Amino acid sequence: MANIEVKVPPLPESVSDATVATWHKKPGESVKRDENLVDLETDKVVLEVPAPCDGVLISIAQQSGATVASNELLGTIEEGAVSNASPASASVVPLAAVPAAAAAPVASSNPDMGPAARRMVAENNLGSAPISGSGRHDQVTKEDVVNYLKAPAPAAAATVSATTTAATMAIGSGARTEERVPMTRIRQRIAERMMLSKNSIAMLTSFNEINLKAVMEIRKTFGEQFEKTHGVKLGFMSFFVKAVSEALKRHPVVNASTEGNDVIYHGFNDIAIAVSTERGLVTPVLRNAELLSLAEIERLIGSYAKKAREGGLALEDLQGGTFTITNGGTFGSLMSTPIVNPPQSAILGMHAIKDRPIADAGQIIIAPMMYVALSYDHRIIDGKDAVLFLVDVKNSLENPHRMLLGL
Repeated sequence: MANIEVKVPPLPESVSDATVATWHKKPGESVKRDENLVDLETDKVVLEVPAPCDGVLISIAQQSGATVASNELLGTIEEGAVSNASPASASVVPLAAVPAAAAAPVASSNPDMGPAARRMVAENNLGSAPISGSGRHDQVTKEDVVNYLKAPAPAAAATVSATTTAATMAIGSGARTEERVPMTRIRQRIAERMMLSKNSIAMLTSFNEINLKAVMEIRKTFGEQFEKTHGVKLGFMSFFVKAVSEALKRHPVVNASTEGNDVIYHGFNDIAIAVSTERGLVTPVLRNAELLSLAEIERLIGSYAKKAREGGLALEDLQGGTFTITNGGTFGSLMSTPIVNPPQSAILGMHAIKDRPIADAGQIIIAPMMYVALSYDHRIIDGKDAVLFLVDVKNSLENPHRMLLGL
Protein backbone atom coordinates (compact mmCIF):
# COMPACT_ATOMS: atom_id res chain seq x y z
CA MET A 1 0.00 0.00 0.00
CA ALA A 2 1.31 3.45 -0.97
CA ASN A 3 1.60 6.43 1.35
CA ILE A 4 -0.03 9.49 -0.17
CA GLU A 5 1.01 12.96 0.99
CA VAL A 6 -1.65 15.57 1.76
CA LYS A 7 -0.34 19.03 0.92
CA VAL A 8 -1.51 22.62 1.17
CA PRO A 9 -3.28 23.47 -2.10
CA PRO A 10 -1.79 26.26 -4.25
CA LEU A 11 -2.74 29.58 -2.68
CA PRO A 12 -3.72 32.60 -4.80
CA GLU A 13 -1.13 35.32 -5.38
CA SER A 14 -2.95 37.61 -2.94
CA VAL A 15 -2.57 35.04 -0.11
CA SER A 16 0.97 34.34 1.11
CA ASP A 17 0.19 31.70 3.74
CA ALA A 18 -2.59 30.07 5.76
CA THR A 19 -3.23 28.83 9.29
CA VAL A 20 -4.24 25.25 10.09
CA ALA A 21 -7.64 25.78 11.73
CA THR A 22 -9.25 22.38 12.42
CA TRP A 23 -8.39 18.77 11.70
CA HIS A 24 -11.52 16.66 11.14
CA LYS A 25 -9.65 13.35 11.38
CA LYS A 26 -7.14 11.91 13.82
CA PRO A 27 -4.20 9.62 13.02
CA GLY A 28 -5.47 6.05 12.74
CA GLU A 29 -8.93 7.02 11.47
CA SER A 30 -10.32 5.98 8.10
CA VAL A 31 -10.85 8.61 5.41
CA LYS A 32 -12.77 8.62 2.15
CA ARG A 33 -11.66 10.22 -1.08
CA ASP A 34 -12.79 13.89 -1.31
CA GLU A 35 -13.78 13.89 2.40
CA ASN A 36 -12.73 17.12 4.12
CA LEU A 37 -9.62 16.43 6.22
CA VAL A 38 -8.61 19.83 7.50
CA ASP A 39 -9.65 23.50 7.34
CA LEU A 40 -7.07 26.15 6.44
CA GLU A 41 -7.85 29.71 7.42
CA THR A 42 -6.55 32.53 5.22
CA ASP A 43 -6.99 36.27 5.56
CA LYS A 44 -10.28 36.08 3.68
CA VAL A 45 -11.82 32.59 3.63
CA VAL A 46 -11.55 29.10 5.06
CA LEU A 47 -10.24 26.52 2.59
CA GLU A 48 -11.16 22.85 2.84
CA VAL A 49 -8.47 20.28 2.04
CA PRO A 50 -10.04 17.01 0.78
CA ALA A 51 -8.56 13.54 1.10
CA PRO A 52 -6.87 12.52 -2.18
CA CYS A 53 -7.77 8.84 -1.72
CA ASP A 54 -9.47 6.22 0.48
CA GLY A 55 -7.37 4.93 3.33
CA VAL A 56 -6.18 5.71 6.85
CA LEU A 57 -4.66 8.96 8.08
CA ILE A 58 -1.34 7.76 9.51
CA SER A 59 0.30 11.08 10.43
CA ILE A 60 -0.31 14.80 10.83
CA ALA A 61 2.64 17.06 10.00
CA GLN A 62 1.06 20.40 10.93
CA GLN A 63 -1.08 20.79 14.04
CA SER A 64 -3.89 23.32 14.51
CA GLY A 65 -2.49 26.84 14.76
CA ALA A 66 0.51 26.19 12.51
CA THR A 67 1.26 28.59 9.66
CA VAL A 68 1.69 26.87 6.30
CA ALA A 69 2.51 27.84 2.72
CA SER A 70 1.49 26.44 -0.67
CA ASN A 71 2.40 22.77 -1.26
CA GLU A 72 3.63 22.31 2.33
CA LEU A 73 3.07 18.83 3.81
CA LEU A 74 0.02 18.56 6.06
CA GLY A 75 -0.20 14.83 6.66
CA THR A 76 0.06 11.36 5.16
CA ILE A 77 -2.58 8.79 4.19
CA GLU A 78 -1.93 5.07 3.73
CA GLU A 79 -3.93 4.38 0.59
CA GLY A 80 -6.36 1.46 0.76
CA ALA A 81 -5.69 0.73 4.44
CA VAL A 82 -8.49 -0.01 6.90
CA SER A 83 -8.61 1.52 10.36
CA ASN A 84 -8.33 -0.87 13.32
CA ALA A 85 -9.97 1.59 15.71
CA SER A 86 -13.28 0.36 17.05
CA PRO A 87 -16.30 2.68 16.85
CA ALA A 88 -16.45 2.83 20.65
CA SER A 89 -12.83 3.87 21.08
CA ALA A 90 -13.17 6.51 18.42
CA SER A 91 -16.33 8.09 19.76
CA VAL A 92 -16.16 7.92 23.56
CA VAL A 93 -14.16 10.64 25.27
CA PRO A 94 -13.06 10.62 28.95
CA LEU A 95 -15.11 13.01 31.06
CA ALA A 96 -12.39 14.27 33.37
CA ALA A 97 -14.19 17.53 33.99
CA VAL A 98 -17.50 15.86 34.89
CA PRO A 99 -18.24 14.41 38.36
CA ALA A 100 -18.28 10.59 38.44
CA ALA A 101 -21.97 10.49 39.32
CA ALA A 102 -22.78 12.44 36.21
CA ALA A 103 -20.41 10.74 33.77
CA ALA A 104 -22.54 7.71 32.92
CA PRO A 105 -25.32 9.40 30.91
CA VAL A 106 -22.95 11.72 29.05
CA ALA A 107 -20.69 9.34 27.09
CA SER A 108 -20.60 11.15 23.76
CA SER A 109 -18.32 12.14 20.93
CA ASN A 110 -15.92 15.04 21.17
CA PRO A 111 -17.41 17.64 18.81
CA ASP A 112 -15.68 20.62 17.24
CA MET A 113 -16.45 23.80 19.15
CA GLY A 114 -15.94 27.47 18.48
CA PRO A 115 -14.09 29.54 21.13
CA ALA A 116 -17.30 31.02 22.55
CA ALA A 117 -18.96 27.59 22.80
CA ARG A 118 -15.86 26.07 24.40
CA ARG A 119 -15.81 28.86 26.97
CA MET A 120 -19.47 28.31 27.88
CA VAL A 121 -18.94 24.55 28.19
CA ALA A 122 -16.03 25.15 30.58
CA GLU A 123 -17.93 27.75 32.61
CA ASN A 124 -20.87 25.38 33.08
CA ASN A 125 -18.73 22.26 33.61
CA LEU A 126 -20.55 20.41 30.85
CA GLY A 127 -17.50 18.33 29.96
CA SER A 128 -18.44 16.17 26.96
CA ALA A 129 -22.19 16.61 27.28
CA PRO A 130 -24.08 15.44 24.15
CA ILE A 131 -24.66 18.88 22.65
CA SER A 132 -25.83 18.72 19.05
CA GLY A 133 -23.91 21.05 16.75
CA SER A 134 -25.71 23.17 14.16
CA GLY A 135 -22.60 24.79 12.69
CA ARG A 136 -20.49 23.79 9.74
CA HIS A 137 -19.43 20.13 9.91
CA ASP A 138 -21.70 19.83 12.98
CA GLN A 139 -19.54 22.29 14.91
CA VAL A 140 -21.06 23.26 18.28
CA THR A 141 -21.80 26.99 18.42
CA LYS A 142 -22.49 29.27 21.35
CA GLU A 143 -26.20 29.16 20.51
CA ASP A 144 -26.16 25.35 20.68
CA VAL A 145 -24.78 25.48 24.22
CA VAL A 146 -27.32 28.14 25.25
CA ASN A 147 -30.17 26.03 23.85
CA TYR A 148 -28.80 22.93 25.63
CA LEU A 149 -28.77 24.78 28.96
CA LYS A 150 -32.27 26.17 28.42
CA ALA A 151 -33.91 22.89 27.46
CA PRO A 152 -31.69 19.89 28.34
CA ALA A 153 -32.74 16.48 27.09
CA PRO A 154 -34.08 14.12 29.80
CA ALA A 155 -30.95 11.97 29.63
CA ALA A 156 -28.77 15.02 30.20
CA ALA A 157 -30.91 16.73 32.83
CA ALA A 158 -29.16 15.04 35.76
CA THR A 159 -25.80 15.93 34.26
CA VAL A 160 -26.71 19.59 33.91
CA SER A 161 -28.01 19.72 37.46
CA ALA A 162 -24.90 18.06 38.89
CA THR A 163 -22.33 19.86 36.81
CA THR A 164 -23.74 23.37 37.14
CA THR A 165 -23.59 23.28 40.95
CA ALA A 166 -19.90 24.16 41.04
CA ALA A 167 -20.40 26.95 38.51
CA THR A 168 -23.29 28.39 40.53
CA MET A 169 -21.22 28.33 43.74
CA ALA A 170 -18.35 30.03 41.96
CA ILE A 171 -20.63 32.78 40.70
CA GLY A 172 -22.14 33.21 44.13
CA SER A 173 -18.73 33.59 45.75
CA GLY A 174 -17.77 36.33 43.30
CA ALA A 175 -15.30 34.30 41.22
CA ARG A 176 -13.98 36.18 38.18
CA THR A 177 -12.64 34.41 35.09
CA GLU A 178 -11.13 35.54 31.82
CA GLU A 179 -9.75 33.84 28.74
CA ARG A 180 -7.10 34.98 26.28
CA VAL A 181 -7.88 33.89 22.70
CA PRO A 182 -5.72 34.85 19.72
CA MET A 183 -7.41 36.68 16.85
CA THR A 184 -8.32 34.52 13.88
CA ARG A 185 -6.64 35.28 10.56
CA ILE A 186 -9.87 36.75 9.23
CA ARG A 187 -10.30 38.98 12.30
CA GLN A 188 -6.69 40.19 11.97
CA ARG A 189 -7.34 41.03 8.33
CA ILE A 190 -10.52 42.93 9.21
CA ALA A 191 -8.62 44.93 11.84
CA GLU A 192 -5.86 45.71 9.33
CA ARG A 193 -8.36 46.89 6.71
CA MET A 194 -10.24 49.05 9.20
CA MET A 195 -7.06 50.78 10.33
CA LEU A 196 -6.00 51.28 6.70
CA SER A 197 -9.35 52.95 6.02
CA LYS A 198 -9.09 55.15 9.12
CA ASN A 199 -5.53 56.26 8.41
CA SER A 200 -5.64 56.70 4.62
CA ILE A 201 -9.09 58.06 3.81
CA ALA A 202 -10.62 61.49 4.51
CA MET A 203 -13.94 59.89 5.41
CA LEU A 204 -17.22 61.75 5.77
CA THR A 205 -20.78 60.42 6.18
CA SER A 206 -24.05 61.85 4.86
CA PHE A 207 -27.49 60.69 6.00
CA ASN A 208 -30.98 60.57 4.60
CA GLU A 209 -34.21 58.67 5.24
CA ILE A 210 -36.33 56.61 2.89
CA ASN A 211 -40.05 55.85 2.95
CA LEU A 212 -40.24 52.18 2.00
CA LYS A 213 -44.03 51.99 1.78
CA ALA A 214 -44.04 51.52 -2.01
CA VAL A 215 -41.39 48.78 -1.88
CA MET A 216 -43.30 46.98 0.87
CA GLU A 217 -46.52 47.16 -1.15
CA ILE A 218 -44.78 45.61 -4.18
CA ARG A 219 -43.40 42.80 -2.00
CA LYS A 220 -46.84 42.23 -0.45
CA THR A 221 -48.65 42.25 -3.80
CA PHE A 222 -46.21 40.25 -5.91
CA GLY A 223 -44.06 38.42 -3.34
CA GLU A 224 -45.88 35.08 -3.55
CA GLN A 225 -46.05 35.12 -7.34
CA PHE A 226 -42.40 36.20 -7.55
CA GLU A 227 -41.31 33.23 -5.41
CA LYS A 228 -43.38 30.76 -7.44
CA THR A 229 -41.98 32.11 -10.71
CA HIS A 230 -38.32 32.52 -9.75
CA GLY A 231 -37.92 30.09 -6.84
CA VAL A 232 -36.56 32.76 -4.50
CA LYS A 233 -38.13 35.24 -2.09
CA LEU A 234 -38.35 38.92 -2.96
CA GLY A 235 -36.37 40.76 -0.30
CA PHE A 236 -35.39 44.38 0.32
CA MET A 237 -31.74 44.01 -0.65
CA SER A 238 -32.44 43.48 -4.35
CA PHE A 239 -34.30 46.81 -4.49
CA PHE A 240 -31.35 48.56 -2.82
CA VAL A 241 -28.84 46.93 -5.16
CA LYS A 242 -30.91 47.98 -8.15
CA ALA A 243 -31.31 51.55 -6.82
CA VAL A 244 -27.59 51.83 -6.09
CA SER A 245 -26.70 50.48 -9.56
CA GLU A 246 -28.86 53.12 -11.22
CA ALA A 247 -27.41 55.88 -9.04
CA LEU A 248 -23.82 54.78 -9.73
CA LYS A 249 -24.45 55.19 -13.47
CA ARG A 250 -25.36 58.82 -12.86
CA HIS A 251 -22.63 59.48 -10.30
CA PRO A 252 -19.59 57.50 -11.51
CA VAL A 253 -17.18 59.12 -9.04
CA VAL A 254 -18.98 57.27 -6.22
CA ASN A 255 -18.13 54.03 -8.03
CA ALA A 256 -14.48 55.01 -8.49
CA SER A 257 -11.43 53.69 -6.64
CA THR A 258 -8.02 55.14 -5.84
CA GLU A 259 -4.56 53.87 -6.67
CA GLY A 260 -1.77 56.13 -5.51
CA ASN A 261 -2.54 59.56 -6.96
CA ASP A 262 -4.80 58.11 -9.65
CA VAL A 263 -8.60 57.85 -9.63
CA ILE A 264 -9.91 54.80 -11.50
CA TYR A 265 -13.42 55.10 -12.95
CA HIS A 266 -15.08 51.72 -13.45
CA GLY A 267 -17.45 51.10 -16.36
CA PHE A 268 -19.22 48.37 -14.37
CA ASN A 269 -20.86 48.02 -10.95
CA ASP A 270 -19.34 45.21 -8.90
CA ILE A 271 -21.31 45.66 -5.70
CA ALA A 272 -20.04 43.94 -2.55
CA ILE A 273 -22.64 42.84 0.01
CA ALA A 274 -21.45 42.70 3.62
CA VAL A 275 -22.34 39.35 5.24
CA SER A 276 -21.79 38.61 8.93
CA THR A 277 -20.40 35.18 9.87
CA GLU A 278 -19.14 33.59 13.07
CA ARG A 279 -15.59 34.26 11.89
CA GLY A 280 -16.21 37.91 11.00
CA LEU A 281 -17.53 40.15 8.25
CA VAL A 282 -17.04 39.11 4.62
CA THR A 283 -18.05 40.95 1.44
CA PRO A 284 -18.91 38.69 -1.53
CA VAL A 285 -19.29 40.60 -4.79
CA LEU A 286 -22.22 40.81 -7.22
CA ARG A 287 -20.45 41.17 -10.58
CA ASN A 288 -22.02 43.56 -13.11
CA ALA A 289 -24.92 44.28 -10.78
CA GLU A 290 -26.23 46.84 -13.26
CA LEU A 291 -27.14 43.96 -15.61
CA LEU A 292 -28.87 41.75 -13.03
CA SER A 293 -32.62 41.37 -12.52
CA LEU A 294 -34.19 41.39 -9.05
CA ALA A 295 -34.48 37.60 -9.17
CA GLU A 296 -30.82 37.15 -10.16
CA ILE A 297 -29.73 39.48 -7.37
CA GLU A 298 -31.80 37.59 -4.79
CA ARG A 299 -30.43 34.22 -5.95
CA LEU A 300 -26.84 35.40 -5.78
CA ILE A 301 -27.27 36.97 -2.35
CA GLY A 302 -28.95 33.81 -1.05
CA SER A 303 -26.17 31.65 -2.49
CA TYR A 304 -23.44 33.82 -0.94
CA ALA A 305 -25.20 33.89 2.43
CA LYS A 306 -25.42 30.08 2.44
CA LYS A 307 -21.77 29.74 1.44
CA ALA A 308 -20.76 32.23 4.15
CA ARG A 309 -22.64 30.32 6.87
CA GLU A 310 -21.09 27.02 5.77
CA GLY A 311 -17.61 28.43 5.20
CA GLY A 312 -17.77 27.69 1.48
CA LEU A 313 -16.92 31.11 0.04
CA ALA A 314 -14.09 31.04 -2.47
CA LEU A 315 -11.44 33.75 -2.70
CA GLU A 316 -12.74 34.84 -6.09
CA ASP A 317 -16.16 35.49 -4.50
CA LEU A 318 -14.58 38.18 -2.32
CA GLN A 319 -12.11 39.83 -4.65
CA GLY A 320 -12.74 43.16 -6.32
CA GLY A 321 -15.82 45.22 -5.65
CA THR A 322 -16.31 48.85 -6.66
CA PHE A 323 -18.94 49.76 -4.04
CA THR A 324 -20.25 48.13 -0.85
CA ILE A 325 -23.67 47.85 0.80
CA THR A 326 -23.93 46.84 4.46
CA ASN A 327 -27.15 46.22 6.37
CA GLY A 328 -26.94 46.79 10.11
CA GLY A 329 -30.72 46.83 10.23
CA THR A 330 -30.79 43.03 10.37
CA PHE A 331 -29.36 43.33 13.88
CA GLY A 332 -31.58 46.25 14.90
CA SER A 333 -29.23 49.17 14.18
CA LEU A 334 -31.13 52.42 13.74
CA MET A 335 -28.20 54.51 12.51
CA SER A 336 -24.46 54.09 12.00
CA THR A 337 -21.45 55.43 10.08
CA PRO A 338 -20.12 52.54 7.96
CA ILE A 339 -16.40 52.42 7.18
CA VAL A 340 -15.23 52.63 3.57
CA ASN A 341 -13.40 49.54 2.29
CA PRO A 342 -10.33 50.86 0.40
CA PRO A 343 -9.56 51.21 -2.45
CA GLN A 344 -13.31 51.75 -2.90
CA SER A 345 -14.49 55.31 -2.40
CA ALA A 346 -17.90 54.80 -0.77
CA ILE A 347 -20.19 52.47 1.17
CA LEU A 348 -23.96 52.57 1.78
CA GLY A 349 -25.30 51.62 5.20
CA MET A 350 -28.88 50.32 5.53
CA HIS A 351 -30.64 50.27 8.88
CA ALA A 352 -33.75 49.04 10.66
CA ILE A 353 -37.17 49.87 9.21
CA LYS A 354 -39.30 51.68 11.80
CA ASP A 355 -42.84 53.04 11.60
CA ARG A 356 -42.53 56.78 12.22
CA PRO A 357 -44.79 59.82 11.81
CA ILE A 358 -43.85 61.93 8.77
CA ALA A 359 -45.37 64.86 6.92
CA ASP A 360 -46.89 63.83 3.57
CA ALA A 361 -48.84 66.24 1.35
CA GLY A 362 -49.59 68.45 4.33
CA GLN A 363 -50.75 65.61 6.58
CA ILE A 364 -49.12 63.55 9.32
CA ILE A 365 -48.99 59.84 8.42
CA ILE A 366 -47.26 56.75 9.81
CA ALA A 367 -44.79 55.25 7.33
CA PRO A 368 -42.10 52.53 7.33
CA MET A 369 -38.93 54.63 7.39
CA MET A 370 -35.26 53.69 7.14
CA TYR A 371 -32.25 55.87 7.82
CA VAL A 372 -29.48 55.37 5.27
CA ALA A 373 -25.87 56.51 5.50
CA LEU A 374 -23.28 57.06 2.79
CA SER A 375 -19.69 57.14 3.99
CA TYR A 376 -17.30 58.35 1.30
CA ASP A 377 -13.72 59.35 0.58
CA HIS A 378 -13.81 63.15 0.62
CA ARG A 379 -10.49 63.30 -1.22
CA ILE A 380 -12.21 62.43 -4.50
CA ILE A 381 -15.95 62.77 -3.80
CA ASP A 382 -17.34 66.23 -3.11
CA GLY A 383 -20.20 66.65 -0.67
CA LYS A 384 -22.54 67.63 -3.51
CA ASP A 385 -21.90 64.37 -5.38
CA ALA A 386 -22.40 62.29 -2.24
CA VAL A 387 -25.65 64.01 -1.30
CA LEU A 388 -27.05 63.83 -4.86
CA PHE A 389 -26.16 60.13 -5.04
CA LEU A 390 -27.99 59.46 -1.76
CA VAL A 391 -31.01 61.48 -2.91
CA ASP A 392 -31.00 59.51 -6.16
CA VAL A 393 -31.11 56.22 -4.21
CA LYS A 394 -33.92 57.61 -2.04
CA ASN A 395 -36.00 58.69 -5.05
CA SER A 396 -35.59 55.29 -6.76
CA LEU A 397 -36.77 53.40 -3.66
CA GLU A 398 -39.67 55.72 -2.98
CA ASN A 399 -40.74 55.38 -6.63
CA PRO A 400 -39.75 51.77 -7.41
CA HIS A 401 -42.15 51.44 -10.35
CA ARG A 402 -40.31 54.20 -12.22
CA MET A 403 -36.97 52.58 -11.36
CA LEU A 404 -38.04 49.12 -12.54
CA LEU A 405 -39.48 50.60 -15.76
CA GLY A 406 -36.22 52.51 -16.43
CA LEU A 407 -37.87 55.92 -16.13
